[in-house]
Amino acid sequence: MNKHIQVTKRNGIKEPIDMEKIHRVVHWASQDLDKVSVSQVEINAQLAFFDGIKTEDIHETIIKSAADLISTDAPDYQYLAARLAIFHLRKKAFKSFTPPHLYAHVKKFTDLGIYDTDILAKYSEAEINELNEYIDHWRDMKFSYAAVKQLEGKYLVQNRVTGEVYESPQLLYVLVGMCLFQEYEPKARMDIVKRFYDAVSNFKISLPTPIMAGVRTPTRQFSSCVLIEAADDLDSISAAAGAIVKYVSQRAGIGVNAGRIRAIGSPIRGGEATHTGCIPFYKHFHTAVKSCSQGGVRGGAATLFYPLWHLEVEDLLVLKNNAGTDENRVRHLDYGVQFNGLMYQRFLVDGDITLFSPHDVPGLYDAFFADQAEFTRLYEQYEQDDSIRKETIKARELFAKFMQERANTGRIYLQNVDHCNTHGAFDAKQAPVRQSNLCMEITLPTKPLYSVQDENGEVALCTLSAVNLGALDSLDELEDITEIIVRSLDSLLDYQDYPIKAAELASKNRRTLGIGVTNLAYYLAKNDAKYSDGSGNALIHKTFEALQYYSLKASNKLANELGACPLFNETQYAQGILPIDSYKKDIDAFSPTDLALDWDTLRQDIVATGLRNSTLTALMPCESSSQISNSTNGIEPPRGFVSIKQSKDGILKQVVPDYENLKDKYELLWDIKDNEGYLQLCAIMQKFVDQSISTNTHYDPSQYDGNKVPMKLFLMDLLKAYKYGVKTLYYHTTRDGGGEGVIEKEDDNACGDGVCKL
Repeated sequence: MNKHIQVTKRNGIKEPIDMEKIHRVVHWASQDLDKVSVSQVEINAQLAFFDGIKTEDIHETIIKSAADLISTDAPDYQYLAARLAIFHLRKKAFKSFTPPHLYAHVKKFTDLGIYDTDILAKYSEAEINELNEYIDHWRDMKFSYAAVKQLEGKYLVQNRVTGEVYESPQLLYVLVGMCLFQEYEPKARMDIVKRFYDAVSNFKISLPTPIMAGVRTPTRQFSSCVLIEAADDLDSISAAAGAIVKYVSQRAGIGVNAGRIRAIGSPIRGGEATHTGCIPFYKHFHTAVKSCSQGGVRGGAATLFYPLWHLEVEDLLVLKNNAGTDENRVRHLDYGVQFNGLMYQRFLVDGDITLFSPHDVPGLYDAFFADQAEFTRLYEQYEQDDSIRKETIKARELFAKFMQERANTGRIYLQNVDHCNTHGAFDAKQAPVRQSNLCMEITLPTKPLYSVQDENGEVALCTLSAVNLGALDSLDELEDITEIIVRSLDSLLDYQDYPIKAAELASKNRRTLGIGVTNLAYYLAKNDAKYSDGSGNALIHKTFEALQYYSLKASNKLANELGACPLFNETQYAQGILPIDSYKKDIDAFSPTDLALDWDTLRQDIVATGLRNSTLTALMPCESSSQISNSTNGIEPPRGFVSIKQSKDGILKQVVPDYENLKDKYELLWDIKDNEGYLQLCAIMQKFVDQSISTNTHYDPSQYDGNKVPMKLFLMDLLKAYKYGVKTLYYHTTRDGGGEGVIEKEDDNACGDGVCKL
């Protein structure tokens, strides 16, 4: 039947379909793969052929045929489909399976204005030729199908109007390295570019969306996370909104701190008018966030922060709720509600929480972050002052309202501001942390802007990358990998442009980095350890000790070469205080206490010569980039052995790494009975991590009477997380009855499309 089908070629000429040619390509793609059937792929594809089909549609049909066969019974179809997709991608991009010579490629696309002119300006033709010889294009064949589709859809440089792709993955990797290290002297930079290229192309290092999509193009803004603070002032609120627009348009996810804004009904200009309260200004921020698309890479998104004791808190907690009207809801922002020890103490003794408008209680808002003893003193003083407007609510009632909204929406987050300041990188007296970011893993100092040109404000940026734990053969590799990451991200701070001066000054003064991890579930499985039973606790202690130690060591080495960051004196590190000194000792009950590495010498070195970077670590979600390296997401347990994600590129199926050998070792999310083991692991990680962790909580209603999770359990987990020193809680997920094979949609409103997930 098929020999009568006519194919329409690119030039419009028709000719009979060549099944032998199709067979050769599918056979080539099947080499060294297990349990894949070339004939099955071909038969399924032929069912979709029709007379007059275009050549490129034949390729797409074959790729889809292979992708449809991906399953736990035959996981290698994800590589067969990927190779077919790479073959098709190269044909479209280069009109040939063989990629072009690097120099000719860069010259062509620099002349077209697509690549940064610095590449040719900084590198000689001889250097580019040397790197051309170093590139291993066969590494393209290590990608899974989901990875190729993500690369094609988001990361490879392309014309997003026509869909024309200009490069292949290995060219992406080497060009990113060339851009990041262009200021190194020639001999050193050729070495570090090659080390960087090998680490990222072999999936040892996972790069974030802004770096993969942007470095090598003329658009130079690659920080994943931007933290913007607004004062209780119209000029400041307008400046914050302006900063949001600028950064949303350049691919960043936003954290906005609006906690200072006074409550509704407050007097303005001595009583001439009354204040409209928080909600109109939150709407203003929401409009700013949604005003720009992000170059087809993702939509804008933000998390907005305010304290639990704010006078309007009961109205603010329901802003995402589906009930209510558009006037009293702001549903497309996420919210970070800020707690501290006094709030938990009031809960434990069944006491009251008093709500204030920040404007009415001088010093209270600043002390909330900078000085816990002073906050308690002022709070109790203002509670006794009858001249101050206030409301009182039972602590347990308010906690329950918070937890109810968190459970209903999944997207009301929590920040323990005392932990962020006492167990962090910064001296809270000099540089308090007053907010987090979109995905709740960044904890950096900010100051309100009063204009977009304001140089006295502080907009915090964090530049991210992650170590693929599953790709490590030994923890000894972390010394080299963290040095590559620290050098590359530190270089990025000088390479990129800054649309806001306050962001540039803060970035270059603090030089903050966030190194995270991905593929933890695979790492645990291959080490015969679980989330739920404590068997992974010692492994995680040893692993994250090494991650933080070697990251600090690399930053200290860089400080010796280039100098410490200018505001190193505002860190706890400058005082010789390390994360291992300030963690919550409650975790010693379930975690090792012995340290394996030479922290005393490192401490002395840091005090003597400083750190190039104020922060080194932050554990982000890694939603998108985990697919590139065929990893499980960040630190999360997988929901099933096959993840099925609905993206704009269609259905993407991905099987967990090394499924056939480790299927009995993996622990799936909904097989874990409660959050205890996971929270223990997060607490052990937090012992070492100097920023925070995108920590999620998970609940399966089917395990409880009436298919309803008891409020008591939610609240116990909240208290437990605080007791263990967890700084932030991100998503609250509830099982909806689905298991393996549930389709997860990419979520442009938060980090699901990689906003700061890497």
